[in-house]
Amino acid sequence: MEVSVIIESVISLFIIILVGVYGSKKKIITAETNKKLVDILIQIALPFMIVSSFIYTYDPTIKSNVIKTFYYCILAYILMILISHLLLLPVKSDRKIILHFANVFVNTGYVGFPILNSIYGAEGVIYGSIFNMFFVILVWTYGLILFKGNFDKKELKEELKKILLNPSIIAVCVGIMIMIFDIQLPGALISSVEAIGNITGPLSMIIIGVILADVKIKKYLRDWTIYYGVATKLIIIPAIIYLISLLIGDSSKAINTVVIMSAMPASAMTSILAESFDKKKEYAAVVVSVTTLLSLITVTILLKIIM
Repeated sequence: MEVSVIIESVISLFIIILVGVYGSKKKIITAETNKKLVDILIQIALPFMIVSSFIYTYDPTIKSNVIKTFYYCILAYILMILISHLLLLPVKSDRKIILHFANVFVNTGYVGFPILNSIYGAEGVIYGSIFNMFFVILVWTYGLILFKGNFDKKELKEELKKILLNPSIIAVCVGIMIMIFDIQLPGALISSVEAIGNITGPLSMIIIGVILADVKIKKYLRDWTIYYGVATKLIIIPAIIYLISLLIGDSSKAINTVVIMSAMPASAMTSILAESFDKKKEYAAVVVSVTTLLSLITVTILLKIIM
């Protein structure tokens, strides 16, 4: 079951990417239009997707595992950051920023959730939502600092204010309130939130397709950092995290979910932020696309080992 879901998810991603390529080639989506699509994605679609990920019915057992998932997620992100930093020491300049971001921030929403749902059902999605919560917090703090660089004291204060008021961070806070107080939302509101959130995946892939339309693939076939980065992201880091999970001695759905999510391909945000900050945007689009394609093999192998 899980293998077919992985295949379908990956194929679906690339079909939507091809739509973006088509839109760019036919001048339907220009560079200026693509920048506006990025704004719609980050400011509107993504926050709604985050809120919708918290709208579930929580029983006492799941609530207990959710707490464990918090600790496992923190450990996983610390490990991903440290391992990635060490492994990428040979890589220089903006390529290192792109690869490090790709290693730490994975495709939770559009690939991770369907796979978790096929294996563990709604319970897996709940644990995945916790992982996604840390993703959101870190992407707009640590991830933003990676792309923007160091801030002076005044600038840092302003950036922190922007981060706290970021729609995605606000969405996380709303989601946590829904979870803690078990708030029951009206059916019409839930449907609207989910409908808007559901455009996040397709929209992000279309944006990547537009960027890829102008990518000279041959230029990257001789770039060793692509091969090294992909191996680091899809094989080395997930393998280390899985081995550590064995040492912990917990084989629960909570820890397995964290291991599975850490093995997902690079997040579309890798390409989106590269586009926003004009840092190797073609390189970033290639990294996202290649890791997504090859995850068809690597995630399937991981699932066979875990299951």
